[in-house]
Amino acid sequence: MKLLFIGDIVGKPGRELIRKGLRGLIEHHGADFVVANAENAAAGFGLTRDIGDTLLESGVDVMTSGNHVWDKREVLEYIPGEPRLLRPANYPAGVPGRGSYVAQTGDGRSVGVINVMGRVFMLPIDDPFAVVLREIEAIRHRAKIILVDFHAEATSEKVAMGWHLDGKVTAVFGTHTHVQTADERILPHGTAYLTDAGMTGPHDSIIGMEREPSMARFLNAMPSKFEPATGNPRLNGVLVEADDKTGLATRVTRLSYSERELTHLAHDVSVRSAV
Repeated sequence: MKLLFIGDIVGKPGRELIRKGLRGLIEHHGADFVVANAENAAAGFGLTRDIGDTLLESGVDVMTSGNHVWDKREVLEYIPGEPRLLRPANYPAGVPGRGSYVAQTGDGRSVGVINVMGRVFMLPIDDPFAVVLREIEAIRHRAKIILVDFHAEATSEKVAMGWHLDGKVTAVFGTHTHVQTADERILPHGTAYLTDAGMTGPHDSIIGMEREPSMARFLNAMPSKFEPATGNPRLNGVLVEADDKTGLATRVTRLSYSERELTHLAHDVSVRSAV
């Protein structure tokens, strides 16, 4: 099985990359299942029902999130009825939504997705290292293929989670920093790992936001309003191939595509379909 994981979708530029280019990307790589972090899809902060539904219609199978999941109030009504939108499993009991989901590929194979959030430089919520093991046990009987989105700030915490879950899940991919790392690997017991999948959105920016207001925060420490940038939209992500019988990874490939490259892929798919 081939799983495509897409790094944090930021604002309209990120959404447009998904809308225009995801189908071509799926076809090009032969991806069987798509997971995308969508917590920044609505103007850079949060997610709305309309945007979530559009991402699902564009080819995303499951959406993960993180600390910005509650930034748009309407998500409180959306998430309880949309099991394909996850929030970190280690939020306290009683929080709306769920932290894991077992979905089906087009040909009926099961895929488990788990979302947890780190605590270093983040909210002091429940222990992600303990919670993720409980989530794995809860879905293990329904899915051998399991992907974990670990939404965390500290590289050390993400690396620790990779080793913590080596051999227990198919893949552990980090999100949140919006900066793609170059450390993709398969750990000794068969788990694919990448510290951060990166960002799907405007890369001529400061982690997706316009540069001037973002720089002002560092230069004068005064509050400023952040707005999504628009320049140089790129899709960042990672592709993992896994053995259906063992649930372990056999190959992991880091991805980074420009808008132009995605347009070419979509065009090539259209031409092949017309022949």
